[in-house]
Parts: sequence; structure tokens; C-alpha cells
Amino acid sequence: MAKSSNDELVFLPLGGSNEIGMNFNLYGYGPPDDRKWIVVDLGVTFGDQTTPGVEVILPDPEFMEQNADRLLGIVLTHAHEDHIGAVAHLWPRFKAPIYATPFTAFILREKLREAGLLDEAEITIVPLGGTIELGPFKLELITLTHSIPEPNGLAIRTPLGTILHTGDWKIDPDPLLGGPTDIDAIRKLGDEGVLAMVCDSTNVFVDGHAGSEADVRKALIPLIASFKGKVAVACFASNVARMDSVIRAAEANGRRVCLVGRSMHRMAAAAKSVGLMTDLKPFVDDSEAKRLPANGVLYLCTGSQGEPRAALSRIAEGTHPHVNLGANDACVFSSRVIPGNDVPIRNLQNKLTERGVRLYTERDHPGIHVSGHPCRDELAQMYAWARPEIAVPTHGERRHLMEHAAFARDLQVPQQVTPRNGDMVRLAPGRAEIIDEVTAGRLYVDAGVVVPEHGEALRERRHAAYNGMLAVSVVLDGRGKIVSGPQVRALGLPTESEEHLDEVLNDLADEAETALRRMKGHDLEMDEAIEKAISRGVKKASQRIWGRRPVVETTVLRV
Repeated sequence: MAKSSNDELVFLPLGGSNEIGMNFNLYGYGPPDDRKWIVVDLGVTFGDQTTPGVEVILPDPEFMEQNADRLLGIVLTHAHEDHIGAVAHLWPRFKAPIYATPFTAFILREKLREAGLLDEAEITIVPLGGTIELGPFKLELITLTHSIPEPNGLAIRTPLGTILHTGDWKIDPDPLLGGPTDIDAIRKLGDEGVLAMVCDSTNVFVDGHAGSEADVRKALIPLIASFKGKVAVACFASNVARMDSVIRAAEANGRRVCLVGRSMHRMAAAAKSVGLMTDLKPFVDDSEAKRLPANGVLYLCTGSQGEPRAALSRIAEGTHPHVNLGANDACVFSSRVIPGNDVPIRNLQNKLTERGVRLYTERDHPGIHVSGHPCRDELAQMYAWARPEIAVPTHGERRHLMEHAAFARDLQVPQQVTPRNGDMVRLAPGRAEIIDEVTAGRLYVDAGVVVPEHGEALRERRHAAYNGMLAVSVVLDGRGKIVSGPQVRALGLPTESEEHLDEVLNDLADEAETALRRMKGHDLEMDEAIEKAISRGVKKASQRIWGRRPVVETTVLRV
């Protein structure tokens, strides 16, 4: 495709640029009023204590939804949740073809099947090192190393220049699963000329190298050999390389492996579907594992981040139907603490310790975990191979992106640009710069329903969580005279004693009655007006009593 004088090449992150996770990257080509688009990755992030009841968070796709008729395809770099987890939720808004390698396609099909979309979504399987042509975009998959099978960088060639989109990566000289980083392909791109590199920033503050998975395996074998009782190892199920290392360390010590957690079984099946982990002994199920001697079993568990419904949390609570750990048993956390998960992980570890379980973490045994993302020496090496004109940091919080840009400047990269989600960057022609801002935000998956970030339900839930709730009920006759009540019930509000609470609730009932008696005429015939007046009066009284304004739910009944 020949370029015209009006054509522009733009990059637009709608997720993953100002946070680690929820990756959603768009590339556009053409004149400003008629660009063609591709999406690279469509992932999720996860809720925390600020989003009560919400476990999964999606990027807001409004811009791409409005331009769905110009979307040529969705290209997935690898199968981690923060890169593919939103596809099943948001694909119906685009209905664009999907491109993925075999392992990623296997995982994605399971998600689409659960969402009832498997027969609708078109998935094209691309071989490792394969190519994809989508209008003005010619994409080549470049094999990298990460913590999951088939991680890919993308060489995105356009008439205005070539972009190297790295996805998630590290330089692992001995990756154990899959091939090593395709250094020749990256150097070849550098020789041809790379306009821009859009690159992972997760570990930009960490000196040196991330480390090799082979070293983790070497550390795990003697550690597991030192245990006499049952062993549980917690790691991310999506870290298939780590799963493989743990399983082989268990087998080296004569232990059979029991997978605990649905995602562990799903990832193992996906790995076997592409020819990985096929030379291992069969896994034992829960019931068989209970009959094995304590030193003959290893439980490979989900829940390393303290997720309340994950396998390890149920084991720690003593509510798992088949697996129990106690004195003389061990639990190895072969994972890092994701920022924000410190409290749930600490609570989980305390519960395990209460049961007599001995804990082993990266802090006291540094060799049992390595990151899947590049540290500074690896970033420097990638820049030396690719030699881009423009550095575009992504996959990081604001501090990561700014540090990455400064590091690229130190490496003599001519231009750096650090967009936030929603910032449209023109990469060519001319110098790289932010030229527009579009809608970018979050959607919450709340009880299976996709809702706006600032929706009423979550706002009220947060309000109630911090301020408590009061329920007021009153029975009136047709003329607005009180027949019964008002009665007030408190939820989540502090009190010195039951007697004190009764006094406070009586005071609030008096305030509600006073608010009602102040109303006259036509207002007494309108239940909604009565409810608002009572709620307003009770909130003011609550502010005086507790120093806070709880949620007040008022019910008016007529007889």
C-alpha cells in the first residue's frame, strides 16, 4: 500500500499506559478522517479493596467501538490475563477477527466457550514466526521469552515505518519451555530501521537481569528435598514455565503432583495441546493424593496473591474439601507480591502459619522466583539490537514510563514519548508527539454484569462500606398521619453498647418524625418527597452523632 500525503501512523493506548495490566493498544494508519485500526492485546486488571465486590476490571472500549467498522483485527501477543482477559467481555462490541498462536488460541477458546461466543468469534491461528497482513499493516511475529508459552513481539510494518511492539518479555538464555529470544530477527529489524519501539516498562527500576527459569528449577529441587511432610507450592497458573519447574522438581524428589485450582488444570491442558509437558508423569487427583504418604505428594496451587476464592485460601481456611495442611507441612510461594496485594497475602500466610505450616517465600529464599519482565540490562540490550528512532514506554505506572523514557534518553534514543491511556501519539510523519486525546477509562465486571466505572451501584457500596447504612421505615395513613414508626435499623455503625445503640436509634427516629411533621399539604401525599425529607433529616443527625453521613434507605408504607 503506497502512502499518501495525508496519511499518519498513530499509536493509541487505552489500557496499560499508567498501570501494569489491562493492556489495550491500538495502531492506526491513514488520513485523520479515515484511519484503519488494529488492536494489539485486550486484557484485564483486577479489583482491590477500593472496588468492593468487583474482581475483574476492563478497559473502556468506547473509542474503538465507535470506529469498529475500521477495525481490521485483534492481534494477541500471548495468553496472560492482562493481555487477553477482556476479549470475551468486549469482543461483541467489535466483532473483529482475532489472531493468535496455538497456545493463546487454546486458552482464548475456553474463555469464549464460557461466554457462549465460541461459534461467533473468528480465530485465526498464526504459527510462531508467522505473518499477518491487515490492510496497510504487515505484521511479523518475533519469538521472545517470558513466563508463558509462545510470547511474541510484533514487527508492525507500514508505509510510514516499522514499529517493534515487544509485548511482555525478558532475555532468558535457558527458557526451558519454548525457544530462546529470536535475536537475529530483532537485529535484522534494527538493520532495516525501526521507527518506534513500544516496550515493557515493568522492571525499569531494577538493575541487572531478571534471571533464568533454569535457575529457579535448580533452587526448587534441593528445597523440596528438604521437606518431610506434605508440600504445597503456590504460583501463577499462567506461569507455565514455573509450573513445569515445580513439577519436575517434585518428580526429582519422588513426589507425585496434584493440581489444585481450575486454572491450573486449564493451563496444563493448554500446554499439552501444543506439545509441552508431555513427558511428565500423570497428575494425581484430589482423592488419590489423600492416600499417598505425606512425603510422596506435592500440591501445585492457585492463589499466590491471597485471592479469597482460590485454592490456597480455602486450604488456609480449612474449607477445601480434599486438601489440608498442618504441622510439619510446607508451603512455598514461588511468585512475587503484586503491588496492592500485600494485605491479602499477609493474611493468607498468617492463616497458614496458624495451622502449623512452614512458609518459604522469595524474601527468605531468593532463588525460588524470577520475574518474567526485563530489567535494565535487558532493556539496554533490546535497544542495542533494535536501535529505534522513538522510544514509547508502556506496560507500567506513570513512574515506570517516565523512568523508562529517561533511560532510553541515556541510551541515545533520539525521541521519547510517554502517553497516558487515551493519548493519541503520531509516530509519523514528523517528530513523535501527542496530537489528540480520546475517551479512556474502566469498566467493572460486577456480579457478571459489565457496568461503568462510576456506576451508582459501586458508588453506593463504597459509601456504605466507609460510612455504614441506616434503614428507616414508617407507616402512614392516607392523610400522611403516622400510624407506626418511624423505626430505624443501623448496619455497620459503631456503638458503645446495645443500650447506647437503642438510645441513638430512638434519637434518629425522633429526627425522622420531626422531618415528617414539618411537611405540609400536597407533599404529604407524595411518598418520594417524604422519603427524601426523612433521609435528609436522619443524615444530618448522623453527622452530629458519628461525624459521618451513612447511606439512608427510607421506606414509606400506606394503610
